[in-house]
Amino acid sequence: MTETEKTHYRKAFDSPYLSSADIVDPMVFTISRVALEPDKTKKTKDRFNTAYFLEKELRSGEPLKPMILNATNSRTMKQLSGTPFIEDWKAIPVTVYVDTNVRFGRDTVEGLRISTEKPNIEKPELTPEDTVKWERAIAVYKETKSFSTIERAMKLSEENKKKIIALAIESETKGAEQ
Repeated sequence: MTETEKTHYRKAFDSPYLSSADIVDPMVFTISRVALEPDKTKKTKDRFNTAYFLEKELRSGEPLKPMILNATNSRTMKQLSGTPFIEDWKAIPVTVYVDTNVRFGRDTVEGLRISTEKPNIEKPELTPEDTVKWERAIAVYKETKSFSTIERAMKLSEENKKKIIALAIESETKGAEQ
C-alpha cells in the first residue's frame, strides 16, 4: 500500500480546510480566487485569507478543500502574483507541499506551504474554439482592458489578442446602441 492510499491520523479530525494530512507529495493547483473570510471551523472569530482552487478534486473522489493562507503563504502569493491585493490572486498556479519544520507557538509542526517557485507547467493556448473560455476572456478584457489575468492561465497569441479587443469593442458598441 502506497502512502497516497494510506490514511493520515488527522483525517479523523474533519476540517473544512486543506491540511498537511491531505498532501503526501507536492501538488500543483491553480488558485481561482482568495477571499478574507471568517473561520469556517467556528473555533475562533478570526478572519483568514482563504484560497479556493480551480481543481475540484485532490485525488479521484476526494474533494479539494480551500486553503488558509497564513502570513508566510500570503507573502509567497504576493511574490508569485506581483501584487499585495488578494482580489488579484486569481488564475495563479502554485505548488503546495508539506513543510515538517513549521513553528506554531512553541511547537514545531507540519504545515502547508506554497512554493516560492512557479510550477513548471505548460499553459494551454486560448483559441476561439474553446467557446466558454473565449467568452470569459472577452468579458475579462472588457472589464480590465488588460490581458494580464488571462495570460496567467492561458497562452494568447497576438492575433487572438486583436480578435478579443475587436469583439470587446463590438459588444460595447452594440450595448451602447441599445
